[in-house]
Amino acid sequence: MQNSLLLSSALGLMTGLSLIVAIGSQNAYLLRLGVTASRSVMLPVVTVCALSDAVLIIAGVAGVGALVQSLPVVMTVIRAVGAAFLIGYGVLAAKRALKPTAMAVDAGTATGAGDADAETDAGRGRRSLISVLLTVLAFTWLNPHVYIDTVVLLGSLAQHQTHPWWWAAGAILSSFVWFYALGFGARMLRPLFAKPRAWQILDICIAVIMFALGLRLLLGF
Repeated sequence: MQNSLLLSSALGLMTGLSLIVAIGSQNAYLLRLGVTASRSVMLPVVTVCALSDAVLIIAGVAGVGALVQSLPVVMTVIRAVGAAFLIGYGVLAAKRALKPTAMAVDAGTATGAGDADAETDAGRGRRSLISVLLTVLAFTWLNPHVYIDTVVLLGSLAQHQTHPWWWAAGAILSSFVWFYALGFGARMLRPLFAKPRAWQILDICIAVIMFALGLRLLLGF
């Protein structure tokens, strides 16, 4: 019995990681934030991301996926708002790429060289924690694919497991493992981002991701 429960949890962990590790708007944002922000900022941010995933997974296992599928109007509204948000953030990333700045790294914090565009970045330390949290919540909850992948898909997969809630526990664990690894692991890239060119390349990639995902939402696929 115990082996069966552990196997269900392991399967949930692997399934969750296979979905969450894909490059997306939330992961791109967390990568940039993880390079620039202090630990005191990253801890609540990655915790909010992981807890949001946990809520969505639990909702899916509890059967909310069917409700989500039955509300196309709500999904259409979320798609439109989410697309506007992603494209807007893509514009900000593109503007940063046009005027890249280096990053000075000191004991536990990272600050920019100090141009006006740098102030728009959540990781520069001048924006409040509340602002950062609202941004990451928008990346999470204004993405229709989150509901499709997490609530509908994972919820459906869980229903076919021998121990669905143990499977869900594994999937939830995968979210905590990934977000904490991404948020705090990104700090190891700080020496690389001491050069403006590295920031420019990263922001170009982020802008492309945001524009692509935003257009994908607008086109409805």
